Amino acid sequence: MALTPVITAHWDEPDSHTMAGYKRHAGYTGLSAALAKTPDEVIGIVKDSGLRGRGGAGFPTGLKWSFVPQGDGKPHYLVVNADESEPGACKDIPIMLANPHALVEGVLITAYAIRASHAFIYIRGEVPHAIRRVMAAVRDAYAAGYAGKNVLGSGFDIEIVVHSGAGAYICGEETALLDSLEGLRGQPRLKPPFPATAGLYAAPTVINNVETICNIPTIINNGVDWFRSFGTEKSPGFKVFAVSGHVNRPGIYEAPLGITMRELLEHAGGVREGREVKFWLPGGSSVPMLTAEHLDTPLTYEDIAAAGSMLGTGTPMVFDETTSVVRAVTGWLEFYKHESCGKCTPCREGTYWIVDVLKRFRAGKGTPEDLPKLEEICAQIFGRSFCALGDAAATPFPAAMKYFASEFADGTRAAANDLFDPVAATIFSGVAS
Repeated sequence: MALTPVITAHWDEPDSHTMAGYKRHAGYTGLSAALAKTPDEVIGIVKDSGLRGRGGAGFPTGLKWSFVPQGDGKPHYLVVNADESEPGACKDIPIMLANPHALVEGVLITAYAIRASHAFIYIRGEVPHAIRRVMAAVRDAYAAGYAGKNVLGSGFDIEIVVHSGAGAYICGEETALLDSLEGLRGQPRLKPPFPATAGLYAAPTVINNVETICNIPTIINNGVDWFRSFGTEKSPGFKVFAVSGHVNRPGIYEAPLGITMRELLEHAGGVREGREVKFWLPGGSSVPMLTAEHLDTPLTYEDIAAAGSMLGTGTPMVFDETTSVVRAVTGWLEFYKHESCGKCTPCREGTYWIVDVLKRFRAGKGTPEDLPKLEEICAQIFGRSFCALGDAAATPFPAAMKYFASEFADGTRAAANDLFDPVAATIFSGVAS
């Protein structure tokens, strides 16, 4: 299946991040078209397009917008989740660097549709270059009359705030992000109430991912039928895939939903050094791993779910046979342990115990009795935490046991596999010499 660059179509142009570069390719014409319609008509177009959230959950975007109550006398807010920090995910930050005006135009259209007068773009603090690019794009939009008071003479008022986060993974969770925006410690809220009715400052709030928002101008400009000509019936459109790991050409590949991992792997130059795929993750470390037998599974929300995983952020990580599953799972769990906000007991205590037991296997000291213990700990975390971080932490081990139980069954062999990495061996041998 061929690649279909839309969001990434002009990234090779040196001024793609500027107002002039963006307007050269019909930039901000979607905003004008949207302002000529009613807010409800814009919501209807997005709903009919079938656009699903590109941040991980895949919830229908237009449906989410329609949940915002109208005529309630409260202010409405739009919040863009640009706190990309999922291990293996790297698509939103490149979008903000190369195409920030698509994000700004998408924000303007979305705010108009949900009748919001304030929009916040929450970007993680470790990416100052992206923050500067987006802030410059927002300033240009104000200067051109696309933001501020009475946008393009339509009577629509919108203020956009670019907010720098402090680098907490938990703030990628939408309600923790809202607490952070309000100046509180970033910790998830108990739901319900949901943000659509009681979000930022207890007012109706829509929270969308960067890539989701960047799709909006293209849908308004080109129409529902055009958007649905890509992808599948249940997963229409295209997706910015970030392929990483043991591939020859890791990078960004924009393709229709429904492309298989095998096809995407071909675009990425195949697995390094002629090796074979051992396992891969469709959307960051928080989704269950799949194996080489799943390479022909279409990359759609429904097909990946049927295979036992999740499309997630659409950022596949590929691992060859030199990788120790025990080492990989332990590394991910150490990350979740470190990033747990500590608010709820299952996640705070469970991640600690999982890491402690997994380290025994890495040291070659695991026992058969440890395996059911790990299964029980994961079961106690999954579905019992305040947010999805707990579920993410409880996912890697059961998925690894499904396909690679033998690596856990023998702690000594797991320790041997832990050392089998030719790249690392070359590096360390060079240091030693």
